[in-house]
Amino acid sequence: MSQSDRMPKIDLSKLNKTELNFIKNIEEKNRVRVEKLKKLRRNNLITAGILGAGILGIYGYSMYAVKQENFLDDFDEPAKTTQ
Repeated sequence: MSQSDRMPKIDLSKLNKTELNFIKNIEEKNRVRVEKLKKLRRNNLITAGILGAGILGIYGYSMYAVKQENFLDDFDEPAKTTQ
């Protein structure tokens, strides 16, 4: 970001008390908003982790269960009959 793209700095000594209070009010609202977004993001990551672990658990159990199946191992092909 170049220097020309930025807003010029404001001299706080030229602002009156009402304007300073307004700025502080906006900063506080922004701080609260950021905290809510951080909490929301953390909760979303926790939910994603739990869902991912559940999916991997189901996949792992499915592979384990399929490996134990042996009913087709002893399957013999029927003898071919010639006529």
